[in-house]
Amino acid sequence: MRKRRKDIDIAEGILPKVKIPFKIRAYRLIRKVLIGFILASLVNFVFSYFFHTPKVYSLGKENSELLIKYRVLQERIDASVEQLKEIKKRDNGIYRSIFAVDTLVYDLSPDAYIAANSNIYKSNRYYPVMQQAWLDLENMQRLLFYESVSLDTLQVLAKDKEKMAEAIPAIWPLDKNKVRGHIGSYGYRIHPIHHTRMKHDGMDFAAPIGTPVYTTAEGTVTHNGYDRGYGRSIIIDHGYGYKTRYAHLNKALVTVGQKVKRGEQVGEVGNTGQSTGPHLHYEVIYRGATVNPINYFSKDMSDEDFQRIIKAARNITYETEQ
Repeated sequence: MRKRRKDIDIAEGILPKVKIPFKIRAYRLIRKVLIGFILASLVNFVFSYFFHTPKVYSLGKENSELLIKYRVLQERIDASVEQLKEIKKRDNGIYRSIFAVDTLVYDLSPDAYIAANSNIYKSNRYYPVMQQAWLDLENMQRLLFYESVSLDTLQVLAKDKEKMAEAIPAIWPLDKNKVRGHIGSYGYRIHPIHHTRMKHDGMDFAAPIGTPVYTTAEGTVTHNGYDRGYGRSIIIDHGYGYKTRYAHLNKALVTVGQKVKRGEQVGEVGNTGQSTGPHLHYEVIYRGATVNPINYFSKDMSDEDFQRIIKAARNITYETEQ
């Protein structure tokens, strides 16, 4: 009977159920899962490309805020650098000029260490912004350090400003009323003996032999001797880079190592060495080079002021330091 029913089903087109093997069923299941995963990923990619998820939106907002903060930081760094540059300008143009100090040179070029550390963010998409902020901040710190050192130096000089004022040559090396006629200027001239164009490193004051010669600033005598060209000459070290020379003297009244006060008599006008007549050869030496002495004394100084300085110097007595 069962066989007959089966024949009838076959005759009517109804196929008997066939048991599918496990491997095929597993393969079909995996294929469906993979197709579903691919479709879901594709839909997610398309959706995330055109629409931001809350997390992506939050990250984008944080990145925008970070860029704004970097721009604000950069603006503050730039403003601080400009302020430091203005301080540097006043430092070199005013303060250091007042105290006759060399211009401070700044090295603001990034060295290898800074360059290496500024590259640690190179893989970041915001690397250019971060690198520029890094370098500007380093330069600002360097500029701040240099200015700190400079101001410390100026602070020391300011404390010693009275000593420095005493050390700068500032008066006539002899009584201008004793000058007779010619005053030889600083610079190139025809030498009166060699008859060739030579540089004259000082100023010449024609005066009678024996006319008192005074030191133009406080200092210590470092030379007292006879030189072939200068004749009897004295060199006084005033400190702060200044020295003065008094040459062609008839007599020297000081000894090496002796301290002298501005306006104190150190010698007498003479006619020694390569000289064509009684006169004082006076030089101002600053940091090893001669400079024009006319810039270091007032040609209009009154006789009363000059005599007051001479009188004050005579009342000064130096004691030997123990």
